[in-house]
Amino acid sequence: MSRSGINSTVYHGEVCLGDAEVFPTNNHAFPFPSNEIRISHLSPPSERCPPLSILQTISPFSVRCKVQAKSVTEESLLRRLYLSCFQEYKSAVVVVGKEELHLVAMPSKVEKVPCFWCCAVQAGLYASCLGMLNLRCLAIVFDLDETLIVANTMKSFEDRIEALSRRIDVEDDPVRVSGMSAELKRYIEDKDLLKQYIENDAVSDNGKLVGVQNEEVPGLPGSQERIVRPVIRLQERNIVLTRINPEIRDTSVFVRLRPAWEDLRSYLNAKGRKRFEVYVCTMAERDYALEMWRLLDPEAYLIGSRQLLDRVVCVKSGSRKSLQHVFQDAVCHPKMAMVIDDRLQVWDDKDQPRVHVVPAFTPYYAPQAEMANTVPVLCVARNVACNVRGGFFKEFDESLLRKIFELCYENDILDLPYAPDVSDYLMSEDTNVVPNSNKDVPISESMNGSEAERRLSPPVHLGDEQQMQHQAQTSLSSLDDELSVNRASANNRSCLDSETGQMTLLPSSLFIGVLQEIGRRCDCKVEFRSVIGSSKDLHFSVEVLFSTEKIGIGMGRTRKEAQLQAAENALRNLASNYVSFIAPNSGSTNRESDNSSLGTENGFLRDIINPVPDEPSRKDDLVGASTSEQMAQSNDSGGFSSVLSSIRELCLEGQNIVFRDQAPASVTLNKGEHYFQVELAGQILGKGVGLSREEAKLQAAEEALRTLKATHSSQRQISNSLRCNS
Repeated sequence: MSRSGINSTVYHGEVCLGDAEVFPTNNHAFPFPSNEIRISHLSPPSERCPPLSILQTISPFSVRCKVQAKSVTEESLLRRLYLSCFQEYKSAVVVVGKEELHLVAMPSKVEKVPCFWCCAVQAGLYASCLGMLNLRCLAIVFDLDETLIVANTMKSFEDRIEALSRRIDVEDDPVRVSGMSAELKRYIEDKDLLKQYIENDAVSDNGKLVGVQNEEVPGLPGSQERIVRPVIRLQERNIVLTRINPEIRDTSVFVRLRPAWEDLRSYLNAKGRKRFEVYVCTMAERDYALEMWRLLDPEAYLIGSRQLLDRVVCVKSGSRKSLQHVFQDAVCHPKMAMVIDDRLQVWDDKDQPRVHVVPAFTPYYAPQAEMANTVPVLCVARNVACNVRGGFFKEFDESLLRKIFELCYENDILDLPYAPDVSDYLMSEDTNVVPNSNKDVPISESMNGSEAERRLSPPVHLGDEQQMQHQAQTSLSSLDDELSVNRASANNRSCLDSETGQMTLLPSSLFIGVLQEIGRRCDCKVEFRSVIGSSKDLHFSVEVLFSTEKIGIGMGRTRKEAQLQAAENALRNLASNYVSFIAPNSGSTNRESDNSSLGTENGFLRDIINPVPDEPSRKDDLVGASTSEQMAQSNDSGGFSSVLSSIRELCLEGQNIVFRDQAPASVTLNKGEHYFQVELAGQILGKGVGLSREEAKLQAAEEALRTLKATHSSQRQISNSLRCNS
């Protein structure tokens, strides 16, 4: 390192600790005013995370300069500061404007004096994230309407009933009429219960009269007022009736809670162990949002009463939500947060990769939707949150921390390791897709911000309701239908072809959706994990783990592109393994019947190669990459073994080579001739005809090798061309 540093004096408060030299990095301007490094305080000590690991997570590659003390004695104050920071995992903090400059004590291979790296971060963020990382805790942000609850007032019930009645009057299709009539009946039944609550403070539930319970609500911070609300909870039906303003009956609300909320809620803070810091971001009016959250978290386990005003964030209707707005007081970094919402596009573009999109909760339009899958929607969300947290801290512990401990003062800034990001472990897919042919669009069952504000804020205005845009109902198809290319799953994105007017399934959703469904059926966890690569051209690398076994890897210039390629490769490997497994057990003489039965049983596999019709399969007819040595030993020719080894080297890990000796109808064999063809993932790579089985097999293998070499050569040329063009 050059010795042309800037001489500076280090102070802790008003106490002079000594002199040091400052070496700015990456052409940064000198960060300390007046050549003085004035430390205002020391950061809290960390239990397990060295300061550099925290700073790299919340402010990557933010090293502004390196600071090296001049010659010091054993008892110098600057040396004491250095040892205290180094041993107790603390940093010395210099506050400059809205930034904190953290002096991180670094070991040195050369220097015999205290050495520091100086990293910049938003004021207050370090202390907040330090606590979360020590506790292995992330942040989770919930939407309310149509994600966790659906609420209606008398006015909204009347509007929906009127709208549905008009649609029924003009509908000719009896099937649609039947569906809308059932929906209408559900609205009317709940409206009658709400009417009973408003008029009598009691409801009749299956012949049983249930009266209100006065629930005392603690006042908000700074207020001594305690509010008592008359509430009816029908817990077995996930129904709650309450009043936003206890003094005004017209603010009565009928609320349906989404099933399995308790399962998700108990996971977030199980037995006092906080796995996630919880926030709410909604477009609803504030008083309404606070009461809806109280119904979901009545004991204030997830958000304490003192934190409510800060953690329940209300966004103006029509604005986009953002994690920056949710964490505006530097309480968390967006990289450490995930979102649960039924809509993706309401979030800022930069936050969308961190959103887990759930199907909209539509208990009136399609009450059976929550029971369509064996795992409820919010249990899936719980599992997603568990996987995200596990993946994040696995990379933090096993990769980031390990590499941080290997760094010294002399290392370059670019030697800092990649820090985990929640978006690395979350596949963000928009579920709100409206197929062109779907005429039964559900009426929105939530109250948006402007509507809630009109109906529930004192003074209450129950005027005309604005026309609200609908949210598409997720598919209620069976599990087999979900895997069909012709039927889009609720977790897949679609786009509209301007010429044909048809919905076209995007490849990313197809590959990722099918892969996740296979994992669900096999009871195996599918995990997408970022890989730190050495390539300077492809910036992102993602591998797919299937129950901890790597089954595919992808690279791309964006994380999405890498995830797509990894999912596609994983599916190809799974299909190849499946074909190799099923082929020797297939004895049917009818290809169409085989395709039909296998396609029904395994929705992800559509193209089945020809089985051997009459002849029992031989052990040497089906060869996987893992058993190629056995097959080579069964052949007299050493050339076959060499060819097979070369083929194996060109195949991806887990791909199996299939040798078949059934000649298709288009091939005419002379008496005594034998036929072989080589297949990989259902594709014929080579064919061979010979006077012996070994000769035909070798000929087919050699042609397959030439095909693979040509394919790899063209792929390299395309890759090189893309790199040159970029």
